[in-house]
Amino acid sequence: MNKRLYVGGLSYDTTESALKDLFSGVGKVESVAIIVDRVSGRSKGFGFVEMTSEEDAKEAIEKLNGIELDGRNITVAEARPMRKKFQKRPLNY
Repeated sequence: MNKRLYVGGLSYDTTESALKDLFSGVGKVESVAIIVDRVSGRSKGFGFVEMTSEEDAKEAIEKLNGIELDGRNITVAEARPMRKKFQKRPLNY
């Protein structure tokens, strides 16, 4: 089962291919996505890496959390589930 990881503290210059190369050294990478601002197109400084196995994900967290990439110390952790932005709320009458 694939495991999604959060990667924070990224330099604005870090590319998805550089991130994939880094994580590929630890295990098999399914996908990489760096989150960008819709208006400016500039990186928001974080992204997600999907590893193909739980073991590879745990190893990536242990080996890559806190290392320096493109002049910045990155944070690698298990990604939390996405929350809905606009949840319907009951009307209070």
